[in-house]
Amino acid sequence: MSGRTVPLEGGVRVLIVDDEPELTELLSAAVAEVGWRPYAVGDGRGALRITRACAPHVVVLDGMLPDLDGVDVLRGLRGMNARLPVLMLTARDALEHRLDGLTAGADDYVTKPFSLDEVMLRLRGLLRRAGSEEPWDDGPVRVVGDLVATDKTREVQRRGEPITLTAKEFDLLWFLMSHPHQVLSKAQILDHVWNAAFDGEGNLVEVYVHSLRSKIDKGRTRMIHTVRGVGYAIRAAES
Repeated sequence: MSGRTVPLEGGVRVLIVDDEPELTELLSAAVAEVGWRPYAVGDGRGALRITRACAPHVVVLDGMLPDLDGVDVLRGLRGMNARLPVLMLTARDALEHRLDGLTAGADDYVTKPFSLDEVMLRLRGLLRRAGSEEPWDDGPVRVVGDLVATDKTREVQRRGEPITLTAKEFDLLWFLMSHPHQVLSKAQILDHVWNAAFDGEGNLVEVYVHSLRSKIDKGRTRMIHTVRGVGYAIRAAES
């Protein structure tokens, strides 16, 4: 065995749908380790929103979700892309659910508990069979919770609703979304968004953060947070 991975390094988008945070973290780490891009979500409606936004190449889908049944999510995915490879996760004793999933269009399944090596092996097989060695390029996509930004088109959506930003607001959002959960100082933001054209003593960053927050967070759970005396961070909104 050569150990060769599917030649899509940096290009494969893997949507991971499961409401167990520990499990999605483990799967995301395994996916990222081989150079693929994980997008984790804990509910079915979020999975359908992200699928519309970032067009994943393969999906890992839990059969039991808090809002929608996994089979219903699978049917929704099939309605958007009939050829999208889907790997179902099922409980060991849920034979009926596995059969429902395969009937609804799942390409493969693994039972919980499972090994990460087995999941990665199944995903590589699904990608090869789907002919995804040369994925389409829609440009970099950033996803934090229910917020999605696309670099090439500079489009932003939250919960599927479009948000219009100015060029500099988008640059600021993109930088924040490139470092989710990380607190970024005003100096770091000035350096990356404004190319260090300012000394950081003015209120330029505060003005743009306020403007961005009014569009991203208005009427919704806050995602852009101020850490007093340190800087700013973007975090997925808690449901």
